[in-house]
Amino acid sequence: MGSMAEGEADLELDAEENCHDEKPAEKPRKHDSGAADLEKVTDYAEDKEISASSLESAMSVIGDRRSKEQTAKQQRENELAKVTIRKEDVELIMNEMEIGRTAAERSLREHMGNVVEALVALTN
Repeated sequence: MGSMAEGEADLELDAEENCHDEKPAEKPRKHDSGAADLEKVTDYAEDKEISASSLESAMSVIGDRRSKEQTAKQQRENELAKVTIRKEDVELIMNEMEIGRTAAERSLREHMGNVVEALVALTN
């Protein structure tokens, strides 16, 4: 009989909890409009998504542009490598500007071996 009484007590507690739950249950309803707004935004974003085919074409355009840039950069490097520079000029720039040999050589090559222009460019 004691076990029945415990079962009845549980039922009473559940009934009491249900009574208290009715008031807070109103709160989520207030937020339903926010959820509806969020769904609208999500639907809009989904409509704006890029299709796979347009994405692939964009990637191929970017890939082509990159390869052209790489080719142009390589041609530029080849042209710079052809420029003859004097060891004394490189050392002068290294000492005056306190930079490394590669930076000094690069600046000299970019200015066709003209040490004055190279120094001016490095100071600006």
